[in-house]
This record gives sequence, C-alpha cells and structure tokens, in this order.
Amino acid sequence: MTVDALVLHAYLTGAGTAAFLVASVFFLRFWRDTRDRLFLLFAVAFGALALNRVLLALIEPTRESQPYLYLLRLGAFVLIAWGVVDKNRRA
Repeated sequence: MTVDALVLHAYLTGAGTAAFLVASVFFLRFWRDTRDRLFLLFAVAFGALALNRVLLALIEPTRESQPYLYLLRLGAFVLIAWGVVDKNRRA
C-alpha cells in the first residue's frame, strides 16, 4: 500500500472508532438514567466495535481477515440482537 492509502486508512479507522465511542457513551448515559438493560447492552456492543476499530488500526490493513476481529464484531452484533429480543420479551 502507498503512504497515502495508509494515512487515509488510519484517519478513517480513527473516525470510525470515535463514532463508536460516542455511541457507546450516548447509550451509557441513557442506561444511567433509566437502568434499562437494552441501553447497557448497546453501550457494551458499541464499545466492542470501537475496540475492533482500534485493533484494525494496530494491524496491517491487508490482514483484516484475522478471525478474532470477526469474532469480536460477531459478539457485538449478538449483544445488540440479544438486547432487542430481551426488550421485546419483557414488554
């Protein structure tokens, strides 16, 4: 990869990380106010997605297919789905 592509990758990865962290803090604030488990699960899931972005920035961009990165994303999406199903069952 060229230097420009690496800089762009790092910039976009940082932007994605910041967006996921903002979403995580957003849901943590709502959890603190309501103590609803859905908001806590969303906050943890978005925190895991932010961690995933950090790990992507630390490894080679061409090695994104590392299995642990996909497992981390899968875990985050399972938490989101679990939160939605749990909320609908309690309602």
